[in-house]
Amino acid sequence: MAKNIAVLGTGAIGSSIGADLTRAGHNVVLIDQWPAHVEAMKAHGVRVTIKQQEFVTPVRVFHLAEMKDLERCARQPPLDIVFLAVKSYDTCWMAEFIKPYLKPDGVLVSVQNSLNDEWIAPIIGRERDIACAFELSAEVFEPGLVKRNTDHAGTNFVLGELDGTITPRLREVAQILGAVGNIEISTNIWGAKWSKLVYNTMGSTVRAALDASQQVILENPLVLGLCCKLGRETAQVGSALGYKLEPIFGLKAEDFLGLSDEVFQKLILKVFSLVGRGARTMVQQDIMKGRLTEIEYLNGLVVKKGREAKVPTPASEALTFVLKQIEQGKLKPGLSNLELLPTS
Repeated sequence: MAKNIAVLGTGAIGSSIGADLTRAGHNVVLIDQWPAHVEAMKAHGVRVTIKQQEFVTPVRVFHLAEMKDLERCARQPPLDIVFLAVKSYDTCWMAEFIKPYLKPDGVLVSVQNSLNDEWIAPIIGRERDIACAFELSAEVFEPGLVKRNTDHAGTNFVLGELDGTITPRLREVAQILGAVGNIEISTNIWGAKWSKLVYNTMGSTVRAALDASQQVILENPLVLGLCCKLGRETAQVGSALGYKLEPIFGLKAEDFLGLSDEVFQKLILKVFSLVGRGARTMVQQDIMKGRLTEIEYLNGLVVKKGREAKVPTPASEALTFVLKQIEQGKLKPGLSNLELLPTS
């Protein structure tokens, strides 16, 4: 039987997922809170550009305020699967919002950049939560228009049950999401999510704070040294909390042995190879749009977890401070911010 699927949050990631699932013939509704984006998709569909190709996909889309229309169409909660793709700071209220629409045996998949399942599971129930680590790079700056940096071959999802078991529903979600990119099923999803957090805390956030290109990251020894220091801190905190880093996105187990600079450089190079040159990170995009970043859920989360585990995180603390100053307009992104960060 066909599943009723919703993509909650249709920024760059959610729009890409929603368009691909719709094109694959799934019964999908897109839900978002940005009125102009919703109206553009209603009128013209989702226009996605990928490496000089362009696809326009008509989609079924609701504004949050229109969700009662979906409820009136059904005598029971209508949704089998929800892909949650909102900013981490919107996670809890969005999970509460969608909970009444999710079937008792339905599942929610967090396609987000932090350890969001930690606070999603208590809201919807652990039995309805499937975790995901992913690499899909995309950008939205105009309503209805998505610039996707990773094509289908370069898009990767790692899916897993919170308890590490392999279940029929996990395989079903993996099959459905296969329309968007490559799929791995993991028995160590928390380790996979922590591995992605390692990259985000040393790659995505650093590029945003320093307004640095991929080339600068790789060729400036001070910047690369900072990235490795941040990656090491995140890995050490995860290890102290009992997480085992999981090779992701085509990397091998031997690539994750030890905490040498080489390990972190391999992860950076792998992600850069997937997203391609010119791709802007989600934190860079937030700064360009003048809105809050997810720094509190990335390096800020490492600082918080580090305190719990009694692991010092001076580099993460410094970078969190710098990005908060940028959010408040007290600093501008740029290499001059290196003076405020530990590079050795």
